[in-house]
Amino acid sequence: MTKLSVNINKLATLRNSRGGNVPNLIQSAKDIESFGAQGITIHPRPDERHIRYQDARDLKDVVSTEFNIEGNPIPKFVDLVLEVKPTQVTLVPDAVDALTSNAGWDTIKHKDFLVDVIKTFKDHGIRTSIFVDPNEEMVKGAAETGTDRIELYTESFAQTFSQGKKDESIAKFVQTALVANDLGLGINAGHDLSLDNIQFFQENIPNLLEVSIGHALICESIYLGLENVVNMYLHRLK
Repeated sequence: MTKLSVNINKLATLRNSRGGNVPNLIQSAKDIESFGAQGITIHPRPDERHIRYQDARDLKDVVSTEFNIEGNPIPKFVDLVLEVKPTQVTLVPDAVDALTSNAGWDTIKHKDFLVDVIKTFKDHGIRTSIFVDPNEEMVKGAAETGTDRIELYTESFAQTFSQGKKDESIAKFVQTALVANDLGLGINAGHDLSLDNIQFFQENIPNLLEVSIGHALICESIYLGLENVVNMYLHRLK
């Protein structure tokens, strides 16, 4: 079964919009795990507009499943990850002012940088993953960095799938996954995955270990309830 890691950034956005502590991020993470999710994901950004760096520290001793921290490995982020020591760190090449993640790493151009950062994290026992586009050359480049996993950036899949072009939407992701399997890389995936497309994606990607889902899951929960939606994802991932 592919593990479900719930990204709680949007809950932090809602909390921050009014100040105070509603919704309570710590209690929300506990509840999501109790509903069956196998991981919690956060993606702190330098301006802390949703997840705050302190949230990562507060969640450290709360998350009992897998704790995944995503972000651009600027010095402040690296220091945070080394302090918190999550289960996994996912490296994302976000610009400082990025609204959301919008591209994977050029693992060839940035190889030396990634090698150094990944070694730092792995020396501290933290599993590493690199956010990549569905591009065979970028996956081959990722294998040269020493990373444990890649996370496939799935926005293009979701957009094409929504147009009814199922075969076209998944083709390059399947081929990329096969290359990753051959290279011994674990495969995660995330971005714009939803209840509508998650089952098709999971059924077609060989050895998909984990999906990280936030925006769609929280939006769906507004209508259907958080516990119900978490379990709907788990059912589709079986």
